[in-house]
Amino acid sequence: MKLTIWGAARQVTGSMHLVEVNNYRILIDCGLDYERETRLEENAFFPFDPEDIDVVILTHAHIDHSGNLPTLLRLGFEGQILCTSPTADLTELLLLDSVNIHMNKQRRRSKRKHRNGGFAPLYLQKHVMDTSDRFVTIDFNKPFRLNGDITVELIPSGHLLGAASVILTVREYGFEKKIAFTGDVGRKNYPVMVDPADLPPVDYMVCESTYGGRYHSKAETVEQVLIRNIDETCIKNPGRLIIPAFSIGRTQALVYSLNKIFSEGLLPRVKIFVDSPLANYATEIFRKYHPMLNNEAHEFYQRRGDEFEFENLFYVQDMKESRHISNYLEPCIIVSSAGMLEGGRIQDHLFYNIQNYYCTILFIGYSAKGTLGHRLLRGDPVIHLRDRELSVYATIRQTDLFSGHADHNDLVNLVQKQDKELLKKLFLVHGEPASMEAMKTELEGVGYHVIIPEKGQVFEI
Repeated sequence: MKLTIWGAARQVTGSMHLVEVNNYRILIDCGLDYERETRLEENAFFPFDPEDIDVVILTHAHIDHSGNLPTLLRLGFEGQILCTSPTADLTELLLLDSVNIHMNKQRRRSKRKHRNGGFAPLYLQKHVMDTSDRFVTIDFNKPFRLNGDITVELIPSGHLLGAASVILTVREYGFEKKIAFTGDVGRKNYPVMVDPADLPPVDYMVCESTYGGRYHSKAETVEQVLIRNIDETCIKNPGRLIIPAFSIGRTQALVYSLNKIFSEGLLPRVKIFVDSPLANYATEIFRKYHPMLNNEAHEFYQRRGDEFEFENLFYVQDMKESRHISNYLEPCIIVSSAGMLEGGRIQDHLFYNIQNYYCTILFIGYSAKGTLGHRLLRGDPVIHLRDRELSVYATIRQTDLFSGHADHNDLVNLVQKQDKELLKKLFLVHGEPASMEAMKTELEGVGYHVIIPEKGQVFEI
C-alpha cells in the first residue's frame, strides 16, 4: 500500500491524499488550495492523471476539502464520490457558490484588463451538477466494500453536519492493515453538532492539526459571550452588533445559541437579521437531517420547537431586503457572510457601520492573514473598502468559542487513544508548521512515531 500526501501538507488548505493498493487508487478529499503562495489557477492542475483515480472519499463539505472535485471530473475522473448524505447536499450547495465566486473573479479581472487575457474559472455550474451525479452516500459506522481487498467506514467527526473520519481496511499479501484519515475533527459540546466519535485501533493515521499548540478558552460559555456583547451593544446602548459568520455550520450554531438566549428570556428581545442566502439554504439542509443533530438540539426541539426559527429572527431573502437593514434605526443584530469579510453581503454592512461608534463587530471565526477580517482584528485604524479609506470607529471583538475545530488537547487525546505499539506512523497535515511541530513534540514525547510530510511525499506502508 502506498500513501501520497498531495494537499494540506505543511499548510491548512487543499486537503488531498492518495492511497494506492494493487493498482486501485483512492483519493481522500479533493479540496481547493487557498494558500497565499498558490495562485488559485494552479488548482486546475493535478500531480496525477484524474482518469487514473478509481474512487474519491469525501470527509466533509468545506471547500478546502471538496472544492476541486468539479475540476477532477472536468479533467477525466469517471468514478464515484463516497460520502454521507448531508455532506453530499452541503457540498453541492458550496460548489455552486464556488462557481459564483470564480465567475466574479473573472469579471473583476476582465475589467482590469488582466495581462493574461482574464481569468478562466476552474469550473462551471454544469461541472458541479456532474459532480453531484457522482455522489454515492453511505451511512456512518457501516463498512462499505470498495473491492475484494478494501473496505471503507465513515466515523462521525463532529465539526460539520455529516462530517466523517475515514477508516480504510486493506487486505494485502495476506495481512490486514487499517489507516485512518481524521478529516477535520470537531470539538465537544459544540452547538447543534454531535461530538467526534473515538476511532478504532489503526496501523496508520493521517491527522489534522489546525489547532495544534492552541487551546480554546473556557472562561465563558457561548451564551455568556453573546449575552455580554448583546447587552453592551444593543440593550444598554442603541447600537448594532454585526457578526460575520460562515454560512454553513457557523451560522446555524450561532442562530441556535441566540434562540436559547431569547426563548429563555435571558435578554429583552432584539431583532436579528440573518443576511446570507447561502446560510438560508444550508439551514434547510440542517432541518432535513434533524435526526443527525446532537441530543441537546433534540431536547430543545421537544421543548421549544424549531432550533433555527423564533419570534425576533428574520431571514433576509434578497438584496432589496438587505439594503433595508441599513435604514433600520433600532438596535439590532446582523449575521452575515463571509466570515473573513472578503466578500458577500457582510461588506455592505461593514461599509455603512465601520465608522459607527455604537457598532460592535464580533468575529466568531478565524481570519487568515491578508484578509480584511485579519486587518481589523490586528487593530488597523483605517481600512480600504469600495475604493474608500474608512476610519475604524466601531468596536472590534473576537471569540473562539464558535470554532468548529478540536484544539490541541482534543487532538492529542484523540491520538493517545491509539495503542502506540500498534500505530506505526502518525502523519500530521492540515495545519500551520508551528501547529504541527507543537503536536509532534508532545506526541513524540510519549512514544508515537510522528511525521510531518512534504507535499508529494510518498510512503510505503
